[in-house]
Amino acid sequence: MDLAAFLNRHADVIHIRLTQVRGSSPREEGAEIFVAPTAVQGTIGGGQLEYMAIDTARVMLRTGAQSEDMDVPLGPEIGQCCGGRVTLTLTRMSDADRTAALADEAQRHAARPHVYVLGAGHVGRALCRLFQFLPVRCVLIDSRAAELNLSDAAVEKRLTPMPEADIRAAPPNSAFIVLTHDHALDFLLTCEALNRHDAAYVGLIGSATKREKFARFHRAHSGGANASRLICPIGANSSTDKRPEVIAAFVMAEVMSALSVPQTIPAKINK
Repeated sequence: MDLAAFLNRHADVIHIRLTQVRGSSPREEGAEIFVAPTAVQGTIGGGQLEYMAIDTARVMLRTGAQSEDMDVPLGPEIGQCCGGRVTLTLTRMSDADRTAALADEAQRHAARPHVYVLGAGHVGRALCRLFQFLPVRCVLIDSRAAELNLSDAAVEKRLTPMPEADIRAAPPNSAFIVLTHDHALDFLLTCEALNRHDAAYVGLIGSATKREKFARFHRAHSGGANASRLICPIGANSSTDKRPEVIAAFVMAEVMSALSVPQTIPAKINK
């Protein structure tokens, strides 16, 4: 259930926000959870901290309290071993609070990084089944309607004869995973992604031999542009297991790791 549906379903809700973190904590400052009498939306890290916060929120719901603060050491006293200390602010939500929370949620959703899966074959579809559950906007692109239709993932699907146009139109710090049915198309799309200069991740499915072939193609068609950022093979740690789902799991980890690193757009050099 998304936040809008949760708030529509529950008339009385306590908003819990992690307002200060000192030392180690299961979540960062700003993490939040919404508590109704019989349901919860979000998480502040689980464990005893979250259970205590939910219990306090439900006492507030029963007694009519409007706000409360909690200062909690994350040590043996509550059965956690993080070792830090956190401050929580609990507030009964007004109509204005609900509007603000939905606006914040919409802003976070709009700011999600884009992940372009270029190719709707077995690995591409397996990737989408994983990315649909992560905080990214996943786009599956292929020129073959039949292959796109095989994907059951709740991601955006684009049928196009010119996927390179989608690469050019992508926002900065996007991730591009190239795994089409055609090696020549793979090379073209990988060049397009590398030429963006602002991609968070560019991955090409294939072997070390394919990488060498691509390197020669790239040197010949990209004016000597740097291809060192290319990840190929993708999901290298899965090299002993070629099942699409296993490859997808390792690639997903690579992509999410790359997206978690603040990106710096390199300056273009005029020659």
